[in-house]
Amino acid sequence: PSEEGFEWSGCSDNVLYGMSFSEMFVDSVEKQRGGSSGLSLMNLHNNEAGRKAILSDMKVECKCHGVSGSCELRTCWKVMPPFRRVGAALKERFDGATEVRARRVGARPVLVPQDPSVKPHTSRELVYLAASPDYCEFEEASGVLGTAGRLCNRTSRGLEGCELL
Repeated sequence: PSEEGFEWSGCSDNVLYGMSFSEMFVDSVEKQRGGSSGLSLMNLHNNEAGRKAILSDMKVECKCHGVSGSCELRTCWKVMPPFRRVGAALKERFDGATEVRARRVGARPVLVPQDPSVKPHTSRELVYLAASPDYCEFEEASGVLGTAGRLCNRTSRGLEGCELL
């Protein structure tokens, strides 16, 4: 029984198992590489931030039991947030991600902010090593065509539409 007066029961989403399994499955490639390169450190950090996004947004669902729904006994269980909510939370973290670089502190490689005036990131925030190219400008080396001289078709929802161009 909980302090709130309900009994834990039902079939909760087994998030702890899911987190340990995802750590074994998703992080294994980075750990096999040694996990010391900047890319591996970034991926391991962001994988953990994603797991924490799910864990922090878990909800408790309950069902009442009793005569005519009197709620004499409540059975509660934890459920994972909907996929869209997790995606929205990660998108928000993506928009506020910190640019980092790998640096040795003692014998250990760590990620530190690229700009020393930026506060260090937390384990819940996403990080990146290099900024994405500006897709509006032509950049042959990256294969970015840019948007200069291109016209959009206002009625199209395809690649030539104004939303994507």
